[in-house]
Formats: sequence, structure tokens, C-alpha cells
Amino acid sequence: MDSQPNPAPLLPLSAVREAGVNLNRPECVLATAAGDLYVSDKAGGIRHIQPGGSARLIGAQAGLIPNGFALLPDGSFAVANLADEGGVWRVQRDGSAAPHIMEIDGVALPSVNFVWLDDRERLWICVSTVRKGDHQFRRDIADGYIAVHDGQGTRVVAQDVHWTNECRMDPTGAYLYVNETFGRRLLRFRVAPNGDLGERTVITEFGKGTYPDGMAIDEAGHIWVISVVSNRVIRVSPDGRQQLVLEDGDPAHIDRLETEYLANRLSRPMVYDNHSKKLQNITSIAFGGPDRKTAYLGSINGASLAVFDSPVAGLKPAHWNG
Repeated sequence: MDSQPNPAPLLPLSAVREAGVNLNRPECVLATAAGDLYVSDKAGGIRHIQPGGSARLIGAQAGLIPNGFALLPDGSFAVANLADEGGVWRVQRDGSAAPHIMEIDGVALPSVNFVWLDDRERLWICVSTVRKGDHQFRRDIADGYIAVHDGQGTRVVAQDVHWTNECRMDPTGAYLYVNETFGRRLLRFRVAPNGDLGERTVITEFGKGTYPDGMAIDEAGHIWVISVVSNRVIRVSPDGRQQLVLEDGDPAHIDRLETEYLANRLSRPMVYDNHSKKLQNITSIAFGGPDRKTAYLGSINGASLAVFDSPVAGLKPAHWNG
């Protein structure tokens, strides 16, 4: 992993352009070598944006609110379901959808925030919290967990995570990074050969206005963290150094949220409403383009994807040639 100074400069908002149109809560996005983009769609499926710009909705399943999703080797999608029914669903290319992983050891999976496929075809499942409503946005509660689904079944491998959000493996495959959104921390777990998670380390803690949501890893092993609310893109080195790459926040709104956050009174409208000039409450990042230096940002409120050019290439994901 690279220990050289962080090469990512602070970008002006004028450097941000758009891709895709008429999207519906495009919280998560995947890019492939062929130039395809896949975006979660609140209508209950995955929006496929083709290289020429045309788009189609794959699936429109009632009771399914897609958030994180993984492109599987057979071309289908494993989809984290934010709806009350919860679980991980399987959406096929023909649009059909069905429950895929709905319980672990006889206990029903609640709303699932994120799923991710690694190079060994293990599916990582992130449950942010077992609570509902505004009670989930507290800084004093850590009831999230991480599970893994592999050839041996599905099992919980880490508990007591403070609002588990996206996760990614480092380039060596030895560590799993996880964002704790309302704990405002980036964690790293050592990964055992069988997929169990061991030693837990806090890589860095984030300050006022930063609520780490999505992430991606670049080829140098640095972690690109996306902050909801403040619309920040932060590049974090493996030793925890932070560099702000992009920002589009309203200082007054961030001040209000900080007061409510510290008092454990954060509400959903405060977190989800948009207060910015251009970015629409960004939540995730994916590196695409022929050299994986095009950064695509998912969001809660956008009808398109925000896009900027990165000085470093993203790490090749497991689905890259899919």
C-alpha cells in the first residue's frame, strides 16, 4: 500500500458533472469494465445505465427498497432490502425477484443496509441497527452487525457496530473496512481465511458534520469515504490520515445537526433533507471508466449521479468484468 503523500486535491464544485437521468433515490452505484452503470432504484429494482446513456429498470418488486447491492457472477443481483420485510433479495436480469437470505440461525434479518461481494465470492451483509425510526440515529447505541454468506452458509461475524454502513476489503484481502455512520468512525477488521472477523481497529474518527456512509478503495489502498448530510468526499490513508477531496454543505444546517446529534435527537428529516448547492446528499462512490479514474457518486435525493475525475484509480471490484 502507498505511503506517499495523498495526491487527491480539493476539487471545486465546477469539476462535478452528471450522468444518468430520471433516477429514483440512487443511493448505491456499481460500474463495470464494459461501461455499464447499475444504480439502486426506490421503485424496487436496479436501474441499468448503458454506455450510450439509455437506461432500463430491472425489476419493480413491491416490498423491496433497494440500497446496497452486489452484481453476482451469474449476472443477477443480491440486493439489501431497507423495507420492513428486510433481508437480502435476489433480482434476476428478467426482472423477477425473490427473497434470498432472510434469516441467520433462525433469527429474521431486519432491514439490511448493504451487501458486497469480494474476490472469493463471499457476500458481506451489513445491518445498521435493529431499531426503527428516529431512535436509530443515536450516538450512544451500537447494535449493528456484519454477517458473511459463503459456501458454509450465513453467519454473524461482528457485532456491536455503531450503525454499520458500507464495507470493503483492502487490496491484500487481509482486512475489511467498515463505516460506522453515527459512531463517526472508520473501522478495520482482520479477516481470517474462513471469513471470520478478528481484531477490530479504529482507523480514524471523523469530526463535526461528517457521517461516513459509502466507501471505495483505490489502488494505493486508501479509503474514499462519503459523508451524507455534509456532502463530503474524504480520502483516508491506511494509517488514518484524512484529506478532504470534495465538499458541498450548508454550515448552518451542519451546526443544527451537530447540536441534535450530541443530544441524541437526530431525526430522519434532518439527515435526509438536502442543504447544498449542487450535490444531492451523496451516499456512495464507485470508480469506473476505462482506467477506473471516473468517480460516480450515489445520493439520497438526486435524479442523476454526480461524477468527477479522480487522480488515482479505484481498486478493481470482483464484478468489474461482469
